[in-house]
Amino acid sequence: MRYVIACFLVVWSAASSAQTLSGIALIGSTFTYEVKAGDTLTRIGARYGVDPYLILKENGLQASGPLKIGRVLRIDNRHIVPALLSDGIIINLPQRMLFRMRGSKVDKAYPVGLGRPDWPTDTGKFTITSRQEGKTWFVPPSIQQEMALLGEPVREQIPPGPENPLGKYWMGLSLPGLGIHGTIAPESIYHFQSHGCIRLHPDDAAEMFATTNKGDAGIIIYEPVLLYVAPNNKIYLEVHRDIYRKGIDAKELIKELAASARVDSTIDWSRVAEVIAAHDGVARDVTRAAD
Repeated sequence: MRYVIACFLVVWSAASSAQTLSGIALIGSTFTYEVKAGDTLTRIGARYGVDPYLILKENGLQASGPLKIGRVLRIDNRHIVPALLSDGIIINLPQRMLFRMRGSKVDKAYPVGLGRPDWPTDTGKFTITSRQEGKTWFVPPSIQQEMALLGEPVREQIPPGPENPLGKYWMGLSLPGLGIHGTIAPESIYHFQSHGCIRLHPDDAAEMFATTNKGDAGIIIYEPVLLYVAPNNKIYLEVHRDIYRKGIDAKELIKELAASARVDSTIDWSRVAEVIAAHDGVARDVTRAAD
């Protein structure tokens, strides 16, 4: 996983509301990636936390064209880390990212797969209540019903192995029915395709499993708009789709964030409009150019 963590600055206070959070750090980078055998835009995007359509667009590729082995792609996976915890796990749903905080710094950042719009992942504070390697999946009745409706074999449980959707590692949460786990479908990472649980790439699941304990705390939030003021006074804006249709007004929210950070006069508002329209999920520089 390639994430460069930079520019740490706390600009959030306990007085901030649930939808007026500024960021504390900018992670990721702009880099080049050489296409390998078996690569697809979906797989590359899933691994690096970037929308495959954006890779397509920024590299001038055709949607119907195959990826050529050896082709060098430009990847931009910069993300703003929301400020909420000094230690623990932050999962931002629209952002499709999990951040592991240690000592008020970003220790790890992973792209995740989340609940479908018709089966959304819950928000709220949680603790890790269980950890298990090779967990049997006891299929909930609701998912059994879905299997039946789709004409699939209805299974009550799936033992550990290559057919188990939970992958090799499971970290159960105190939020009912939710867990952080690996997957047998790594291309589903950075998408909304699960029944609510939080999927990690198998390598990331193994790494996180090795560094977490029962009782570790975290929070799942819904923040499609993030603003970050870097130490060099550059202003970054990251806008995602309102995937669960909560009716969030990105423009008004950005005005609140800018006012809170006292950067109203140093933002390029025409650039802000472009970032809102694109809602491509990458942190973009919206600093107003000097006169």
